[in-house]
Amino acid sequence: MKLPMSVSDLIEPIGAADGAVTLPTADTWMQGRTLYGGASALIAYTHAIRKFTDLPPFRAGQVGFVAPVGDEFELRSEIVRQGRNVAQLRSEIVSDGKVALTAFWLFGTSRDANAVHPAASVEPSPGKPEDSTAVEPGGGPAFLRNNYDVNYPHERTAKDEPIIRRWVRLKEPSGIDPVSELILMGDTLPPSAARIMQRPGPISSINWSFNLLDPAPVTRDGWWLAETASDHADQGYSSERLKLWNADGKQMLSGIQAVAIFG
Repeated sequence: MKLPMSVSDLIEPIGAADGAVTLPTADTWMQGRTLYGGASALIAYTHAIRKFTDLPPFRAGQVGFVAPVGDEFELRSEIVRQGRNVAQLRSEIVSDGKVALTAFWLFGTSRDANAVHPAASVEPSPGKPEDSTAVEPGGGPAFLRNNYDVNYPHERTAKDEPIIRRWVRLKEPSGIDPVSELILMGDTLPPSAARIMQRPGPISSINWSFNLLDPAPVTRDGWWLAETASDHADQGYSSERLKLWNADGKQMLSGIQAVAIFG
């Protein structure tokens, strides 16, 4: 097993200018032929905020996983519109002259609340991460084994139910800001449709849209509770909900994803 690498090592080569990038430590973050979704989304986001530094707090992202992203590619980002309160940016990762990832980022200033509706508490209770049990070693993709601690929550879902929920944290401190860490962590678990597949076969994320519920996310000891849950699966695709809570059960991220199911 490869030693865990800090995420700051992965994104260190990314500068503020558009152009070619080589990632010397990309191999520890690969899922098959590509960087896993959270890592590739983080790379695009990092380029956007390093190129444009005077932005309001981050609010939401829309990411399209178009083709594999390896250790060599080109990055480009642009401001689509910057208004008085909201800035909208677009980023692309280009591999072999073709778009491999496209992302749309939304940043917005805070205003006095005219509507308040807290996110629901996670049910059933996952317990505390410090009291949880580690997932048996050897399972899961290489990037997960290389870089993450993964634990079972207190209450597990049935094996035939398309919901996967795990406590996850990085083995090494990320060295990055909390928003960037959530973008990295938000697409960590495999799609839950894997639990109801009738035949073995690969699964591939197609896109990922998400909202950040707190512009300054915090947790305890690096632990986040991640969930993927299929709302509908048929005709070779699954519509998946992705959520992240902090160690105290406060939801920090809410997302949705389309997944292709092969086999």
